[in-house]
Amino acid sequence: MKTGRVMALDVGKIRVGVALSDPLGYTAQPLLTLWRKTRGEDLRSLLRLIRKHEVVKIVVGNPLHMSGDVSPWAAKVHEFAEELQKRSGLPVQLWDERLTSVAAHEILNEAGHSPRDRKYVIDQVAAVVILQGWMEATAQAEAKAALQQSDLRAISDQDTREGE
Repeated sequence: MKTGRVMALDVGKIRVGVALSDPLGYTAQPLLTLWRKTRGEDLRSLLRLIRKHEVVKIVVGNPLHMSGDVSPWAAKVHEFAEELQKRSGLPVQLWDERLTSVAAHEILNEAGHSPRDRKYVIDQVAAVVILQGWMEATAQAEAKAALQQSDLRAISDQDTREGE
């Protein structure tokens, strides 16, 4: 994947939390909460943000049931993600968002954020949790692949030396 910002979305019925990575993909920060209007308006707003922040990939929270089954809301989020992918031309990946709201509430509790004003930031924080989870899993997968490549090179080098 080319270097650039990754955008994460926590898509809800009323709001969409938006988070961004830094350009090198090391950190995740909350960006804003988009209050939903119509699907078309929501997508246009996200496309403006994508262009403004030079986003190269989008991660969308996948609201599965705790059992892992696809919920009715997840089916709607999948449609939203597909349309965003078509309109943006960017890769869009669904990411399991189970328990991200719980984690977001814990983060806000620890920060001393008042429960009354949470609706303005909870979705952004959930998007950050989604993005951090995706970035950590991606980094682990890349490290594992690099280690396997290194092991294969070592075996190949050993075979070459033994054949001489």
